[in-house]
Amino acid sequence: MSDEPHFLIEEKEKTSDQGKLTLASGEATLEPLELGKRVKEIRLSQNLTLEEASKRTGLARSTLSKIENEQISPTFAAVQKLVQGLGIDIPQLFAKPTEQRAQASGRRDITRLGEGKPHPTPTYEHELLATQLSQKKMIPYRTRVCAHSFSEYQDWVRHDGEEFLFVLSGSVQLYTEFYEPVELHSGDSAYYDCDMGHALVSTSEEDAVVLWVTA
Repeated sequence: MSDEPHFLIEEKEKTSDQGKLTLASGEATLEPLELGKRVKEIRLSQNLTLEEASKRTGLARSTLSKIENEQISPTFAAVQKLVQGLGIDIPQLFAKPTEQRAQASGRRDITRLGEGKPHPTPTYEHELLATQLSQKKMIPYRTRVCAHSFSEYQDWVRHDGEEFLFVLSGSVQLYTEFYEPVELHSGDSAYYDCDMGHALVSTSEEDAVVLWVTA
């Protein structure tokens, strides 16, 4: 899996003439107010990781991360990809980001057994939990680990944030980029940085089931 952009994203040019559009290879680069914050807000409201949003929009994960952190501003072509991939209208993208309340909001979400949102991949069968809440700081999901060999992965899995893993049943082998593989059994857990390459395979005869919480 490559992190190379699928189309050109130009970095913001610092000029003395503020408010002008920066021209890049014939395209005008938009510099709307807090666009990056708005993109992140929309992505989180749809319970999407950067990796998932990347697949939907055709933008590289690293590019999306830079947009969300206001490190680069997207071209018109990139804006169109964002709108189409996230299933929104352009006015929604340019709306002012919602101000987060300083005090606790008292939110709650309950997911009954088997009522999570399914999200299958070639190596995992995810069941997203607490999907009614938007702008969560944590993304919990129950996963059946279908892969039984590291060779089933094309590359390391990477995404922003930190992750907690708890083995519910079976056993797994946790592969991480900077550490030796470690086997985890039912009741074992692990916590790691997600931008470090990682992958999980079942070592038990039956597919292992784990609980993942990504922050």
